[in-house]
Amino acid sequence: MARRTLSNREILSQIPAARARERLARATEPRASSACYSRTTGLLTIVLTNGATIAFPARLAPGLKNASPAELAEVEVLQSGDGLSWDSLDVDLSVPGLFENMFGLRGWMSQLGRRGGKARSPAKARAARENGAKGGRPRGTRKSGRRPVAA
Repeated sequence: MARRTLSNREILSQIPAARARERLARATEPRASSACYSRTTGLLTIVLTNGATIAFPARLAPGLKNASPAELAEVEVLQSGDGLSWDSLDVDLSVPGLFENMFGLRGWMSQLGRRGGKARSPAKARAARENGAKGGRPRGTRKSGRRPVAA
């Protein structure tokens, strides 16, 4: 299937929306202002534009597991701050993608939820007793959508 070539007018009409998307990304996504690798600790340290600093073992990042310390030290921040690059390794990593992979936003949040569900507190124990006194958790519904009648 052949791709249609856009006219100059069509291209120019898309620029304002693209600029708006970039402004939103700069305001909401993590961006790197600098990055470095420490040979002594094995940590890759990223300083973000908001002043936060994150450090993690470089070998945890995709494509860096088998890299030598000299290769890891060649990290460069892309001009927009949204990526890191290692030319000699032919590896480019997205900073927002790194955060999602390293801290697994979905996985991390579910892990926090599991921990919260296991938490024991006097208030939680009291609520469980009160719920038990009322007959416990309601049974599931049938396919008809009606709740079963208690005997």
